[in-house]
Amino acid sequence: MSLTVSILLLVLFAFLASVTQRVTGFGFGIFIMTILPYLLPSYGEATALSGLLAIVTVAATVVERRRDLRWGKLLPILITFLVVSFFAVRVVSAVDSHIFKKVLGGILILVSIYFFFFNGRIHMKPSIPVQLSMGTLSGLMGGLFAMQGPPAVIYFLSCSGDDKNEYMALTSFYFIIGNAMMTFYRYANGFVTSVVMKDVLIALPAVILGFWVGSKIYARTPVQLLRKLVYGYMAIAGLVALIS
Repeated sequence: MSLTVSILLLVLFAFLASVTQRVTGFGFGIFIMTILPYLLPSYGEATALSGLLAIVTVAATVVERRRDLRWGKLLPILITFLVVSFFAVRVVSAVDSHIFKKVLGGILILVSIYFFFFNGRIHMKPSIPVQLSMGTLSGLMGGLFAMQGPPAVIYFLSCSGDDKNEYMALTSFYFIIGNAMMTFYRYANGFVTSVVMKDVLIALPAVILGFWVGSKIYARTPVQLLRKLVYGYMAIAGLVALIS
């Protein structure tokens, strides 16, 4: 793959992932990690780039929705996530990245199946056992695959009920704190390299533009339609990762 094609793919997927995140409240890591492992020198660097760019996508929402946050629904799952992801990131540095690409493919297919057929049918209360279990799953998926969203989103959707602003506040604070800490973990494990920082600068304008476009789409397009398109893409990307 030529350098020009790699840059174009990075910019395109950063833009689309940012649009997805702004419209649905999650999905940046899920979307962009379908391509980053093929563009970066190592799998660990791909997760580092995804995490750094994801911080940008939620920063504005954190400021906007800070008054809607309910810390009791956030802290237990967040703390659990931070502890588990610390160890998960260390595993990435010790295991063959080719294996992770295969596992990532399977995870993408399973996540897409869940959101296609079961999203909205599972309801959880903001209890400590629920937060600990969802935080553990999210920490494993975040540390290993840079896609901590699905378990956390399932929980946040359930505990916030019909309060859209509270849901956006919970997800935004969760993602910005979680990605910031995982970036520190990845830096300590040597994944935040000069290549990653260069790609951050390249992709950043696309991420900002995607956030702006996503805010416009959010007001005019049925969110369920976009979600189904994203889930279908995830399933196809997962299948490609498994057989490639």
